[in-house]
This record gives sequence, structure tokens and C-alpha cells, in this order.
Amino acid sequence: MFPENPKLTTLEELENKCIKWREEGKRIVFGNGIFDILHVGHVRYLKAAKEEGDILIVGINGDEAVRKLKGESRPILTARERALLVGAIRYVDYVFIYEGTDFKDPISRLKPHVHAKGTDYTPETVPEREAVKACGGEVKIVGDPKNHSTSWVIKSLKGR
Repeated sequence: MFPENPKLTTLEELENKCIKWREEGKRIVFGNGIFDILHVGHVRYLKAAKEEGDILIVGINGDEAVRKLKGESRPILTARERALLVGAIRYVDYVFIYEGTDFKDPISRLKPHVHAKGTDYTPETVPEREAVKACGGEVKIVGDPKNHSTSWVIKSLKGR
């Protein structure tokens, strides 16, 4: 763990914790995203994800992964800053940073009961859906309608 962010940990540490939590009968929920500029949609997504189980783990895309996904002008905030902000949200139990562009590997390692995705997805369009099924989990679409985005926030700031 990291002193400035006690919820920030490593994927390796979470693997061990997940084994223990499953033995204790706890329901593990996994969410992921970029979380570049936090907005109300992020908070509502994380709250709804937490409602699906006992432990909410959030994977944050690393800086290089964000550049691959969103272009050279992103991220706005570093991965550690984004992890600190997401970790400050009370619904989140643990956060880790991952450089991949999808979260198939972390899902296969953590084996969550639920993979929570936002409403910009359907169960059929979730990139990690096969990894979730392979470990016996289920995909849940959670949060409010997708009418908030970091891209929208950036555009509105440029228009001022």
C-alpha cells in the first residue's frame, strides 16, 4: 500500500486478498476505467458497482494505456493522481493501476464475482466478458445513463 493513498495497492497483493475474501464468502466486484476528470457519472457508477457486492476493486488505466486509448492529449491527470481521487470515494475499497488497454488479465487473476461496467456498454459489448465468464463471474451494467464524460467536460472547458 502507499502512505498517501492506503487504498492503492498492486494486482499481486489483490490476488492474495481475493483468495481470502472468497474463502470468507465475500462477494468481490471489479470495476475499471480511466477516470481522467472525475464527474458525477463516475461517482454514480462506483456507488452502483459497490451495491453489487462486499468488496469493490477498481482498476485504473495507466498513463501509457490512456494515450493508446484516447490519444496523445490524454490523460489530463497522472495515473497516481487518478488513483488517489478514485480511492477517496467511499464506495471504493481498493485501487490498482494497470497498463493494459483492457482488463482481461486482471479479471482472470482476481476472479471477481461481478464485473461492473458503465451504461455506455451492453453485456455483449464489454471487452472483458469472456474473461469474466471463464472465471465464473457475471457482467453487470451499472450507473446512470451515459450523459456525462470526461471528453464532454474538456470540450465545455475549451468553449469558455
